Amino acid sequence: MKTDVCSAISIATTHYALYDTGDVTGVDKVFAPDLIDHNPVPGAPTGIEGMRMLIGEVRIGFTDTHHEIVFQRELPNGWVVSHWRMTATHAEDAFGAPASGRPVSFNGTDIVRVADGRIIEIYHVAERLQMQVQLTA
Repeated sequence: MKTDVCSAISIATTHYALYDTGDVTGVDKVFAPDLIDHNPVPGAPTGIEGMRMLIGEVRIGFTDTHHEIVFQRELPNGWVVSHWRMTATHAEDAFGAPASGRPVSFNGTDIVRVADGRIIEIYHVAERLQMQVQLTA
C-alpha cells in the first residue's frame, strides 16, 4: 500500500466537493471499489454504493451546499482526520424530513484511510440530531 501524505489530504478533502457539487460520478475516482464504510447511514447500502447514495441524497435535499474544513490532520499509514462544517438550504425532502426551505449548519468528523489514490476506509460521524432540529424546529 503506497500513500503520499499530500495526496492523502488532497483526496480526503476532495470527497467533500462531491457533496457540494452532487457529482455522484466522481465517487468512483475518490473511493475504492471495495471501500469499507464502518458506519453507513441506516438503511443505506454499504461501501461505495452507500457513498453514492449519501452524496445523491445530500444534493437532492439541499442547495447551496458548502463544506468548510475546520480541522484536518494527516496520520501515519494513509489516515486523515477531518472535522468539517456543512452549510446549506433544505430545499427538498431529505433524510426523512419534508422540505423546509430553512438554512442548516452542522458539523461532522471523518476519519479516512487513503491508499493508491483513493479512500479505502471511512468512519464518518455527523451531528445529525443538530441537523434534524434545524429542519423541523
